[in-house]
Amino acid sequence: MASRAVTQLYDDDLRPSGLRVTQYSILAMIARMGEANLRQLEDTLAIDQTTLTRSLNLLERDRVIERVPHSDGRIKALRLTSKGRRALETARPLWARAQDKVLRELGTTAWADAQRRLTHLLRIAVKKRKLSRGRRQGQPRSVPRRRSLVPG
Repeated sequence: MASRAVTQLYDDDLRPSGLRVTQYSILAMIARMGEANLRQLEDTLAIDQTTLTRSLNLLERDRVIERVPHSDGRIKALRLTSKGRRALETARPLWARAQDKVLRELGTTAWADAQRRLTHLLRIAVKKRKLSRGRRQGQPRSVPRRRSLVPG
């Protein structure tokens, strides 16, 4: 519930840009990386593939991102279009305003603590996702040894 409330706060402030906070995060990451593929965005942003694909399709439909060739022909890279760069420029100060509201409410110490805890939680989630993905791709699953209940 808290994540939905925080998302709504950012979405409300970002509304004039036409972007939602998830879309803003995707555009900001693509801008930071120059180009990115689906797997990079999924891992970096910790967004599930279904949600990410849906968001990317909308961003592509709105012509703020475009698919471009990658050195590995099986992969499609994504990059911002000029419209995407403008959308991001418009959204940045709106995102900063939302961030300032959060900081004013929490205070810098509580914000730093929340960031530290959420970063730790993110690392755990990403690690679990990578392990789960490996199992889906046929990697053997590590099975813990069972201890006998009868003393040996």
